[in-house]
Amino acid sequence: MTKRFQWIVFICSVIGLIAVYLIIQQMIDTYANRPLPIKQVQIISPEVSVKTVTPGRYQSRISAFGATEPHYSIALTTQVAGQVEQISPQFETGFRLKKGEQMLRLENSDYRAAVAAAKQQLAEARLALMQEERQGLQAQAEWLASGLDGEPDSELVLRVPQLASAEASVANAEALLASAEKDLQQSIISAPFDALVITRDVSPGSYLQTGTQVASLYSTDWVEVKVSLSDREWQSLPDANVLLTGEWPVSLSAVEGSASWQGEVLRVEQHLDGTTRQRSLIVGVEKPLDKQPAIYPGVFVKVSLGGREMDNLWQVPPTSLSQRGEIWYVSGENNLAKFSASPVFSDENHIYINPPEELSDLPQQILLQPISSYVEGMTVTPIEVGNDE
Repeated sequence: MTKRFQWIVFICSVIGLIAVYLIIQQMIDTYANRPLPIKQVQIISPEVSVKTVTPGRYQSRISAFGATEPHYSIALTTQVAGQVEQISPQFETGFRLKKGEQMLRLENSDYRAAVAAAKQQLAEARLALMQEERQGLQAQAEWLASGLDGEPDSELVLRVPQLASAEASVANAEALLASAEKDLQQSIISAPFDALVITRDVSPGSYLQTGTQVASLYSTDWVEVKVSLSDREWQSLPDANVLLTGEWPVSLSAVEGSASWQGEVLRVEQHLDGTTRQRSLIVGVEKPLDKQPAIYPGVFVKVSLGGREMDNLWQVPPTSLSQRGEIWYVSGENNLAKFSASPVFSDENHIYINPPEELSDLPQQILLQPISSYVEGMTVTPIEVGNDE
């Protein structure tokens, strides 16, 4: 009975193990065929500041910097030698002189004597010419009275060479007199134009050789500023014949201080600078020392002038142009896109660009401050920023 019971327990144990195995295997098969749960990942759309832009018509504006220079500047030198006899009280640094106003006078007794001698020589030459003309008429009358036919064998008979010599002597005497009078006139040194005295280099009693510098002068009719412009800036300006009408507005403002002036375009240079490879525009202010406030030579100024009006341009903040020269915008699906852009012109607050043709029909949202981590196709949340922000 005991062995039988043991067999019964053994058989029941085996049957139980088999049942447990089958149950476990069924559970494994059930979980193995069950699909894995998918984790829901939330898509993050970063916020970006944008501004809506539309194509418009804008007038280009050109700005550049330069220093004012006088229209004329000269290191005035003497044309004759002599001792300084008199200096004008107006011939001092900082004073203004009118054209032709006397600056100084050299002792000129030798030049006056040379003029007198030249006048005497001219008078004697003219007397000799008159005598020769009479002798020539007398010689011609004698030849006709001789009854000989034809012309004499030598021009000396009718005194033709003698007359030519007398005429040449008169011409030489006239030239000597003109030279002596010019030397006498140049012993008085006058301002060659309306001028500002920059330096006075002589004193009373100084003996000056020919070519000695007596002063440095700046003209007071204009101050000029040379503005070098790139090809792109030239393309924004009207033709030269329009710029040179004298009516095209030009403004100048001092870099240091708040002074400003109105000027005009004086010249358009027709060559490229060998260093900058740019062409220059010359603007100026007339009668600069009479302006309120005066504009002096040597002032560093900002020059601004209007250009042509241009259509189909976007007006965008300078921060919208990335370091790579790209404009980023938000497409209709709130995805980022970009295009390369080169500003047509700029002013203090904006740059102006030509948008791609496919973007020019509808308003577009451009990014105000694109960063390098942005990639095309990224989904974003645009936040419109007003003009006052």
